[in-house]
Amino acid sequence: MPNIQKLEQAMPVAPIKLIATKSMETMAKNINQYLVEFRRDLNNKFKNDPAFHGYMEDDYLLPVSCPRFGSGEGKAVLQDSARGKDVFILVDVTNHSITYKMNGFTNHMSPDDHYQDLKRIISAINGKAHRINIIMPFLYEGRQHRRTGRESLDCAYMLKELNDMGISNFITFDAHDPRVANAIPIKGFDNFTPPYQFARALLRAERDLLIDKDHLIVISPDEGALDRAVYFANVLGVNTGMFYKRRDYTRIVNGKNPIVAHEFLGENIDGKDVIIIDDMISSGGSMIDTAKKLKSMNAKRVFLCTTFGLFTDGLDMFDEAYEKCYFDRIVTTNLNYQPPELMSKPYYLQADMTKFIASIIDFTNHDASMTNIYTPTEKIHQVLEKYNNRTLFEDEI
Repeated sequence: MPNIQKLEQAMPVAPIKLIATKSMETMAKNINQYLVEFRRDLNNKFKNDPAFHGYMEDDYLLPVSCPRFGSGEGKAVLQDSARGKDVFILVDVTNHSITYKMNGFTNHMSPDDHYQDLKRIISAINGKAHRINIIMPFLYEGRQHRRTGRESLDCAYMLKELNDMGISNFITFDAHDPRVANAIPIKGFDNFTPPYQFARALLRAERDLLIDKDHLIVISPDEGALDRAVYFANVLGVNTGMFYKRRDYTRIVNGKNPIVAHEFLGENIDGKDVIIIDDMISSGGSMIDTAKKLKSMNAKRVFLCTTFGLFTDGLDMFDEAYEKCYFDRIVTTNLNYQPPELMSKPYYLQADMTKFIASIIDFTNHDASMTNIYTPTEKIHQVLEKYNNRTLFEDEI
């Protein structure tokens, strides 16, 4: 864990309790196990103080259920008390695998359903918790972050609504536009990114990469992802490039101007390995078009790294693109629901974020600085040094 010395000298805000909605139950169990191990091994001078009862526990999970009536209406029921606790509520609004019955029909939970369950849980706590922290990896309505014309302003209103319900901190990952934090300017809003986990996953799988400007380049698939690509390229010590989407502004299809072509801005990529980095794969059409364009420019290998793999149109197009050698690997985190068939694909790599989230919770509970978590440059350099050694085993990266 980064900067562990800070935790050894810090006092916890209150005893931790984790509340996982059904959408994140599996990950929450793993996070809980990491927290148990962190607290057991941490040499904190306060952990045995009777005044800090609850600092070390065998289980930090607070069970909750969100049953529904036959009409589809729901409620939240806590199975234990949250009074005086530093509560962390975990929710994945993209988990469409969860179903419920309504008038005899089976419905899959939408992001709106997950958000309503989150509000029900906050309401069930009923002002008794010492502090309420929300961990929502995929920012609800994060793609509707600004108003253009006669539109709703969903993401900003969501944050304001949770603020009015009494939350203290909001934790998310790779927000589509982090400036939406302006909706709650006096509340904690933390937006983390996973470049370190991307590097580890990719370097573990590909043992023959050459990390230098002559053999590797990092590409942004559009203007919005350029900051991510520039940071990752600078840390790796390679160059960067960018695609921009040329659109037809004379017509609107499905609420947006259709993309005519992807134009590349950057140096020659002939014979180089390419890493494309972005915040999400939605349907995946644009990402595959970008990879195809790079292959036509004689890129050696193409690796797709995105925080969220939504795959809203299924995996068939990715299977076809992989067979045609348009890309070589897809790396996504486990921050959102991953369909079982994805895990079995030969081209898929998972960047595990479980331990990272446990670290965030532990630092937040101690009100400790997260500088090293926000910018893991040193950790990425350490991984590169081990990788370039070539004599280390896979599990050492």
